[in-house]
Amino acid sequence: MQDHEQSTKTELAYRLLRRDILATRLKPGAPMKLSVLRESYGIGWTPLREALSRLEAEGLVTAISNRGFAVAPVSREELDDLTRARLAVEMPLLLESIENGDSAWESAVVTAHYRLSRCKVSVEHFSESEIDEWDEKHAAFHAALIGAARSNWLTRFQSTISDQLRRHHRFLSLAPTLRAAAGMSKGYEEAVAALQDAMAIEHHTELMEAALDRDFERAKTLMADHIGFTVNVYVQSEDGGRSQSSGHPSLPGIASK
Repeated sequence: MQDHEQSTKTELAYRLLRRDILATRLKPGAPMKLSVLRESYGIGWTPLREALSRLEAEGLVTAISNRGFAVAPVSREELDDLTRARLAVEMPLLLESIENGDSAWESAVVTAHYRLSRCKVSVEHFSESEIDEWDEKHAAFHAALIGAARSNWLTRFQSTISDQLRRHHRFLSLAPTLRAAAGMSKGYEEAVAALQDAMAIEHHTELMEAALDRDFERAKTLMADHIGFTVNVYVQSEDGGRSQSSGHPSLPGIASK
């Protein structure tokens, strides 16, 4: 009974911490002091340590020698690496899904797209709940697109990559507003424009239509472009767009179109 209770508390700690890391309520790079976590979450030392060890194994937490744990950082290099991984895994899943998708799959894609289209978020004046809702609907749309794929292993890899990218995307979506709040106006307008572009429903509509039309080549092109929009938000947020004069950067390892 005691072991079961301990396991339940560890699972609760793991789920709560993981949720807040993915939503960047626990900011990338922030220290995770056990005393602070214990007070904030009302969970004991042992469940917290075990949960942090699990999260470290997933790459969401890093262990710092003699200093405990910290939320795994985000970076341009990490985003580039994750973007390459997403492209390598999600592209074949998309094509496989288009090939195998039936009428139920088509309905699921259309429904997910409709729900995403109903999420109206102002990128300059958003609330956390609005971002939560958009994030959920956006993930559901992409999950629907690849929902008819049959590769279990690629689907597992995609889920892991998606979780890591979610932290980067979430942090990037907050970056323009955080910069403005801190008085760092340089690059703000460029970052907001890039974020609006990345979240625009039009890109998602084109991708949906290509998938439903079974247009493999157009779907591949649109997916590659779609993934690239997030990289551009990071570029604009980091340096005010000095790295790019227009458009969005080509994905790492992919020639510009």
